[in-house]
Amino acid sequence: MNSASAATLDNPLRAGATQRIANFLSQAIFIAVLLLMVLAAIAYGGSDPLWKAFFTAAIFGVSIFAVLEIALSNFLKLPWLRILLPVFLLVVFSVIQSLPLSSAGPPGSGIQYPFWNAISADPYETRIFAFQLLAWALLAGILFRHAATERRLRILIHTIIGIAVASAVFGLVRQTTQHHPGFLLPLLLPEQGYGQFINKNHFGYLMEMGLGLSLGLLAAGGVQRDRAPIYLAVLLPIWTALVLSNSRGAILGMLVQLVVILLLFPVVVRDNRLRSGKAWAFVTSPIVRLTLIVSLILFCVLGVIWVGGDRLASNIEAARLEFAAPEESRVGVTRLEIWQATIRVFQDKPLTGVGMGGYWAAVPLKHDAAGSMTPQQAHNDYLELLASGGIVGLAIFLWFVVLVYREARVNLQSPLGFRRASCFAALIAIAGVAVHSLVDFGLHRMANAMIFAALIVIATGKISTEAKTLDANAKS
Repeated sequence: MNSASAATLDNPLRAGATQRIANFLSQAIFIAVLLLMVLAAIAYGGSDPLWKAFFTAAIFGVSIFAVLEIALSNFLKLPWLRILLPVFLLVVFSVIQSLPLSSAGPPGSGIQYPFWNAISADPYETRIFAFQLLAWALLAGILFRHAATERRLRILIHTIIGIAVASAVFGLVRQTTQHHPGFLLPLLLPEQGYGQFINKNHFGYLMEMGLGLSLGLLAAGGVQRDRAPIYLAVLLPIWTALVLSNSRGAILGMLVQLVVILLLFPVVVRDNRLRSGKAWAFVTSPIVRLTLIVSLILFCVLGVIWVGGDRLASNIEAARLEFAAPEESRVGVTRLEIWQATIRVFQDKPLTGVGMGGYWAAVPLKHDAAGSMTPQQAHNDYLELLASGGIVGLAIFLWFVVLVYREARVNLQSPLGFRRASCFAALIAIAGVAVHSLVDFGLHRMANAMIFAALIVIATGKISTEAKTLDANAKS
């Protein structure tokens, strides 16, 4: 055999070895991301700044191997970059907000140091936000690529549901048995937070996401009939923990999820037996659908007014007192007062905002109170985005929402039954989070943000032929 023939035979061997390495990396990267989600949930939801830094660095580390896998793989297409383009643009915008643009800043514009005269009231926090948002986008990109088969998509969904169930059970056990500080995790105090979360409202976000996925799969036929009782059993601890956590924002999100299920159910159902009959005609009638839409709007509006106290048992009276805001108290930490201060922050810098992550430094100047307590978050992610990013930040966010809506709409019409059902389930979970974010800031917690990224992928990702082949090679 001459040297030319040997080289010809050697190339396929090298290509096969390279692809096997890429397949191994693909499996390892996918497993690593799932483990990071589980660990973030265990670590108090990733609320501590140190834990945030750890998981951000871990995602960057996994991303290095993801780039290597792309370089070695024969599957180089990255169509999901278009969906994440607004997120990367927001990262760039955040970096611009943190740059020193002048030698002097106006009085009361934030932290008064010459090298911090930037758009942001706290450039340091804005840069941290940019790093964390970039990590979030990379995590989503990794999942878009490595959860692109039905088998892996199922694993991802069941991992999220499993995290929700385990957290719910832990929360219920802790609520009934904890009497002293520390309950497996040392920072957990009696009568504070719920589950492994320091803040019960942030625990509610996780329950909404688990509940939405489970309900959505059941409603859209994404599970086999003989396994439906298992999913119903899973719903019981999640729903119980959601209610007993006394998070009114979570209750509001759950009610909205039920309405959204009824609204989207006719879109995903393909069973002719369900499509025939009086019940189907009733659900799909224009009057019923209009009623559902009006109910959805009313739930959001009245829910924002209703959410105010800490305890579900006294929610109506607590909300009345909170929104009454007696003058003599001057504490100024009711949601209504914080939202009013946030709007004033936006009005001061309507175009570019006070910097992503710089809200805490800017709001005291607009907060009409004695100063004994000052808000660190707006308790409304949309208002905080408006104050932090201004009209530019809001426009980028709306662009991202439009892209997600378009891709999800296509998946809801997919001929693949599981693709329709998983998209439907993810949209139900996203709807609960979107409404809950009107009154809270649970997506600031690393575990919730990571799982929310997975929901975006489940709703908008594609199950490609190339990815199926890659997954089959990885199993062989």
